[in-house]
Amino acid sequence: MNIAAALLFIFAAAGAAAQERVTPEVEDLAAPVPAEPDFRVLNLPSTLRMPVHGSNFALTHRFNGNLRRDSFGTDAANLFGIDQGAAVGFEYRFGMTRHLQAAVYRTGFDKALQFSAEYDLVRQRGRFPVSLSALGSIEGADNFQERYSPALGVVASRIFGRNLAVYVTPLWVHDTAALLNVDRDTFFAGFGGRVRLRSTVYVVAEVAPRLAGYQPGSPAFGFALEKRAGGHLFQINFNNGQGTTFGQLARGGFPESLYLGFNLARKFF
Repeated sequence: MNIAAALLFIFAAAGAAAQERVTPEVEDLAAPVPAEPDFRVLNLPSTLRMPVHGSNFALTHRFNGNLRRDSFGTDAANLFGIDQGAAVGFEYRFGMTRHLQAAVYRTGFDKALQFSAEYDLVRQRGRFPVSLSALGSIEGADNFQERYSPALGVVASRIFGRNLAVYVTPLWVHDTAALLNVDRDTFFAGFGGRVRLRSTVYVVAEVAPRLAGYQPGSPAFGFALEKRAGGHLFQINFNNGQGTTFGQLARGGFPESLYLGFNLARKFF
């Protein structure tokens, strides 16, 4: 069974499970979820739902200074990479229907523009232990003019009470070796988690090992500390690369590298 067929099988199984779920009353999708405050982990998606016609704006910063290349004194003199420029990204996410959200994201890294959609298949409740969302996207470099990379996958989450959320995100990404003029795909599985330390303070981590296909560099990983303030969320993070789209994560991070960054998000609902 090839990768695309395997993912389609997962979708079908999740859809069948969704037919069996029982929804006793209409939930308030705008209500805060203490263990899941944002639509991202670091770079990977979460399963947080969007109210109909609600929206979210996110800003990503990945500074260019490699904190593992120079001495602590040199890093401090460069303000830990802040003086060395950054790859900046902007995302706008919108609730299309009760179960469907769409997002457009543009990052300065490779001038990549990504369009994505996430559909809520199953919610964690009763006898079903996880939430599942179907995920699809397409991105293109140079402002969506070349090197197009569609992606297809699933986001699975398990929330434990009010203080812990864990995620598994298997994703197939097409044409990940386009810079080499080689037609290759990559299948990776993202693993992430968020632990609530205090009422509005969290620690976050994720890693995205490649399981098949084109696998340059090292698996992308990152860890972070974040603070929620009402509808705002600020996260300071460290990653081994500057990639933030699904195609960039599929190509991995850089060996012996660590970059300071941050995510800033604001809900409008």
